[in-house]
Amino acid sequence: MRWKGRRGSSNIEDRRASGGGGRRPRLRLPGNLGRGGLGQGRGFPGRIGRKGIGGIGAIVLVVIALYFGVDPSVLVQSPQDLNAPQPGTQMPRPADEDELASFVSVVLADTEDAWHKLFEQAGSRYAEPNLVLFTGAVESACGYAQSAVGPFYCPGDRKIYIDLSFYRDLKNNLGAPGDFAQAYVIAHEVAHHVQTLLGISEKVASLRQGASPAESNALSVRMELQADCLAGLWAKQADQQLGIIEAGDIEEALNAASAIGDDRLQKKSGRAVVPDSFTHGSSKQRVRWFERGFKAGDMQSCDTFAADRL
Repeated sequence: MRWKGRRGSSNIEDRRASGGGGRRPRLRLPGNLGRGGLGQGRGFPGRIGRKGIGGIGAIVLVVIALYFGVDPSVLVQSPQDLNAPQPGTQMPRPADEDELASFVSVVLADTEDAWHKLFEQAGSRYAEPNLVLFTGAVESACGYAQSAVGPFYCPGDRKIYIDLSFYRDLKNNLGAPGDFAQAYVIAHEVAHHVQTLLGISEKVASLRQGASPAESNALSVRMELQADCLAGLWAKQADQQLGIIEAGDIEEALNAASAIGDDRLQKKSGRAVVPDSFTHGSSKQRVRWFERGFKAGDMQSCDTFAADRL
């Protein structure tokens, strides 16, 4: 991917020096989700951990999480469960992390340029999200989360959160190396922000109320596959504007999409593949929708909710 020598985004919050901290988890309700000009939506965070707290507090957190389309376990983890570092702890940084941070900043700027153009073409206006870099654990408007959640988008504060160590996991543990694979991850989370601006998940959250677990998961899959499609649309637009794509880049993105398919992750963890439990889609589905967004290059092609076949 061609990225060096281009501007970085000014919407980066670098919290890496704090090392997360050992504070008690506090829930801040997601605020106004905003309504944009193309539809209706809200994003979902990525993979999350499983620890939790008990009592009335946990029940309240779960109810709120389900309403806002956030997996409850990302909210109910305690610092003790997370093995979070203590306040003021200085976390050592790998040698390549500063360059990775610069890369993330440039990719975020690329998404800004692309989505400003796409929203403008649709007669609307794009509001840029912030991206938070953290190490170990972080507190967001969606709750206290550890690095194991993977990158996620919180609609409550309209911010994307990423621990750069995820990229090492993507390469070493998930078999998806390459800078464009890394860019795909950011583009996917930005796509959840686009869904927030469009208003899509407000309608989805309403549909999920009273739905069975399988029905709720199916709605989540459609949201995630739409985000994959919008990531492909970003890649197309960014390449047209900036010429970012080099030979092999799209293959890297498709490999990353395949690596984090629900079926592949379930197999990797030694579990049976259970489609009704999918929340992000299978590897083939994720690849298919990214390709669809990249090849079609328009928002209408990313309507997963109207699709008969995912």
